Amino acid sequence: MTRLTPVFDVGGVLLDFDAAYLYRNIFENAREMEMFFHDVLTRKWWIDNLDRGRPFADAIGELAERHPKYSNQILAADQRWPEMVAQPIKDTVAVLEKLKAEGQEVYAITNFPQEKFYLARELWPFLKLFDGVVISGEEGEIKPEPEIYQILLNRYNLTAEDCFFIDDSLANVKMAEKLGMKGHHFTKPVKLRKHLEKLMIL
Repeated sequence: MTRLTPVFDVGGVLLDFDAAYLYRNIFENAREMEMFFHDVLTRKWWIDNLDRGRPFADAIGELAERHPKYSNQILAADQRWPEMVAQPIKDTVAVLEKLKAEGQEVYAITNFPQEKFYLARELWPFLKLFDGVVISGEEGEIKPEPEIYQILLNRYNLTAEDCFFIDDSLANVKMAEKLGMKGHHFTKPVKLRKHLEKLMIL
């Protein structure tokens, strides 16, 4: 039996990322913060612009011009981006480090703005442990679109059936499984570790 190759997501699996971590320190009123996310700095806008590779300065600058009332708050998304990460998810990081210590190749597919991923690698060096990473902001493709998974397989000469894909988004996991990978919907590090042990990956 071929030992499966782990493919990690980053945000929500290895890094506890949430824009609200930053904006709770900016908005005194929780309702106004929620309106800001609903009407201004929306999840869809973030994905369509930043996760697809548009430079932060251009995208954030344009958004600030469109919403001058919130220009300072919008610019904070670029200037204070690290505050959107509460901390690494240490028990998952421990799994990643153990895999590497055992000589296992590990890869990642992440929806992540290109420039911020390289900043994140300097802030949290465990992100340098991967044997290969596919970053949506570099490719202009995002999960769960099938193209970004195929980029990983082609670039690193991997076979879908030999990959074990880990993501906190069920939609992303389902696409990986549709393409032939074995999937794990991440909710807790302990469940991931048990699944890896069951499959004799860890």
